[in-house]
Amino acid sequence: MPAKSKAQQKAAGAALSAKRGETKVSDLKGAAKSMHQSMSGKELEELAETSRKGLPEHKRQDRD
Repeated sequence: MPAKSKAQQKAAGAALSAKRGETKVSDLKGAAKSMHQSMSGKELEELAETSRKGLPEHKRQDRD
């Protein structure tokens, strides 16, 4: 599943780095921290490898 925004791709990359032991889990914040806890390494890899070209910085949230 490709990332839907640059922010999501960056957070997945940070979580993947912590999952691999390259960075400290305690350094993670926000979405990266929850991604690290709830997603497998394979899922994080799929999000992190998404090309950032053409992605919005943040995905717009639909409001009712």
